[in-house]
Amino acid sequence: MELADCHSPSSSSSELNPCGTDTRRGAMSAVHHALQLIQSDDPDSRLQAAKDIRRLTKTWQRCRALLSDAIKPLVSMLQADSPPSHHESALLALLNLAVKDEKNKISIVEAGGLEPVIRFLKTESLNLQEYATASLLTLSASAKNKPIIGDSGAIPILVCILRCGSTQAKAEAVTALLNLSTHPNNLNIILDTNPIPSIVNLLKTYKKSSKTAEKCSGLIESLMGFDEGRIALTSEEGGVLAVVEVLENGSLQGREHAVGALLTMCESDRCKYREPILREGVIPGLLQLTVRGTPKSQSKAQTLLPLLRDTPYPRSELQPDTLENIVCKIVSQIDGDDHSGKARKMLA
Repeated sequence: MELADCHSPSSSSSELNPCGTDTRRGAMSAVHHALQLIQSDDPDSRLQAAKDIRRLTKTWQRCRALLSDAIKPLVSMLQADSPPSHHESALLALLNLAVKDEKNKISIVEAGGLEPVIRFLKTESLNLQEYATASLLTLSASAKNKPIIGDSGAIPILVCILRCGSTQAKAEAVTALLNLSTHPNNLNIILDTNPIPSIVNLLKTYKKSSKTAEKCSGLIESLMGFDEGRIALTSEEGGVLAVVEVLENGSLQGREHAVGALLTMCESDRCKYREPILREGVIPGLLQLTVRGTPKSQSKAQTLLPLLRDTPYPRSELQPDTLENIVCKIVSQIDGDDHSGKARKMLA
């Protein structure tokens, strides 16, 4: 499913390309026609309007604001007593209206669009479930919508999709959960659903540099602020390893999330989490982050390394060569003295 901007190549010669003056006039005419049709009592006219609105908002971003009056009629097409053939077209039209438009995101929820979207999350139709998950992802990007979605009962369903949804739905569900996790109350709801096993399983299946792995790592980092989340990650087979692999091979943002998750664990209880982290061979990745990561990654890696030492001491007491000595001591404890020389070369 693709949401194209007006500069993107059109998938059909019949679609409008409003980037030109003449075609912009044609687009304005099409907008007015679509608004007339969507208000019609004729079901076929409303269906055609939904398809037109989806097309117009796909090829011209400004249409999302111009077509905001179509939101309530489109939401009415999602109701259970509407023809099933209307659901997909109306849902896709609303999805396009919400993309990069904060007002439309809020208006869709205020118009009652959340309830049918949640209903479609539970449908046996894979297409509808994917479209509903994508819609919830988009709606959850609005700060105003986050607590409303959290209170709606959508979070346990999203975690269920993480377990048994399609590949596309899983990727969109974890991103929606990450969006929702920035609201404090939602984090507790997410934790109550025991999401860590499903997040780790999803993380294992994706390339560690992928956007989905980045989102998984971001959600894991948020959950590491809670004892239940930390226990769940270390209890899950390959859980800490999956995070370490993102630290080593992830995107810049993914690596930042991964080192943040491990640092939070170690700072909460280093005696409990130091060994599980060291066991997964985290040191080489941390060394790389101290010189090649984002500023936040570098700072977090430099803070974590002393915590992985046998006897950490306050960061303010560190001397210029302390990082090298700490790393070499850790490596020699794990792999022997021969490998500590390699560690010094990596830090050079």
